[in-house]
Amino acid sequence: MGTNTGQTAVTRSHRNRAVVASTVGTAIEWYDFFLYGTAAALVFPHLFFPGQSDYTGVLASFATQFVGFAARPVGAAIFGHFGDRAGRKSTLVVTLLLMGVSTVLIGCLPTYDSIGLAAPILLVVLRVAQGIGVGGEWGGSVLLAMEWGPRKRRGLMASWPQMGVPLGLLASTGMVRWMTSATGGDFERWGWRIPFLASAVLIAIGLYVRLRVVESPDFSAVKNARAVVRMPGWEVLRHQWREVLTAAFVRLSEQAPFYLFITFVLAYGTEHLGLARSDLLDDTLVAAAVGLVSIPLFGHLSDRIGRRLVYGIGIACVAAFAFPYFALLNTGSSGLVLLAIVLSLVFHDVQYGPQAALIAEGFGTQVRYSGAGLGYQLASVIAGGPAPLIAAAILEETGSSVGISIYMVACCVLSFVALLLIPRRADTDLTVGESVRQQV
Repeated sequence: MGTNTGQTAVTRSHRNRAVVASTVGTAIEWYDFFLYGTAAALVFPHLFFPGQSDYTGVLASFATQFVGFAARPVGAAIFGHFGDRAGRKSTLVVTLLLMGVSTVLIGCLPTYDSIGLAAPILLVVLRVAQGIGVGGEWGGSVLLAMEWGPRKRRGLMASWPQMGVPLGLLASTGMVRWMTSATGGDFERWGWRIPFLASAVLIAIGLYVRLRVVESPDFSAVKNARAVVRMPGWEVLRHQWREVLTAAFVRLSEQAPFYLFITFVLAYGTEHLGLARSDLLDDTLVAAAVGLVSIPLFGHLSDRIGRRLVYGIGIACVAAFAFPYFALLNTGSSGLVLLAIVLSLVFHDVQYGPQAALIAEGFGTQVRYSGAGLGYQLASVIAGGPAPLIAAAILEETGSSVGISIYMVACCVLSFVALLLIPRRADTDLTVGESVRQQV
């Protein structure tokens, strides 16, 4: 009895470390990624694309943001390969360093006025590095937490790293909001750099936490059984291409609206509606704080009533809110704008909470990092990356938000079809991992 109690305590300790390391590291990486999106909406058009009309500058800035999204599947393929072959822990250390260093360098980057065309070119290069880093991050962080958790609580366990999104959004938006107030008119001259440079401190914290983590028991079981796949990426594309594609398309209703809710809304609110930048940032902070509760709540709920059901409810909520969202924003009323931004992220979280487990459980342990990462990050090319560009183009062409709402509804329809087509997988390959978990 004493031995079992000791083993349980040790397992719980390793599990807690895995959850903390996954969540903290993911929060840091999303801080870096979201910081770029905020800057792309607010200051990059003037600093790196001067001499353009407001619309052209915003479009060019969002295009550099899209480059980062396009690079994310590349990161998923590269780090998925090594994560399935060498392990989750070591791979996550590399992704954290790549993302953090790229962000710090953006903070040091000369603007167009200083070095001309080289400035936006270097910005794109660093954005690609960011995209590769975050593309490899998601799969490892989610799996490290999920594979340490008990089978009946995988929805909740996998939702903890998902909280890196609201944490990163809170931190990045908070830093920009603080610097906007602290530096005033100097924000566009040098104040915007400080949040990027601050990433150096976050890297040190993330490395300290991640280096203390023990490898996932499920991957350890695969390694001990000498069942590591030589080419996991190729294997998953050859045998589970349907799971990869449905994972990508099921995210359309979550990711495309999300980047409209947190990035495009800043440009739409300030340029089209004439709302104060500080007020929009404050509203985003409130919405992100709510996500700290809503994401694990819906992850836990998926353990109780099923991931597909919870996810389907989330799709329906976003579709139903597509037109009311812009109607609330267009009133210009501070209370109604806050309501629109908060509700938009809550409806997003209904999907985002169970999403990690929904996607990851579709792949066997030997190829899970590659399969889940590729499926998840392919959505960046078809959903998250183009969404602000599409919305900006619709707004410029029509002068109205109606077309953007129709675009959101279309994304939801495609996602619902993908949800129905996701293959069901018999979860038998983790029984070995369960036994290893008890022996740690």
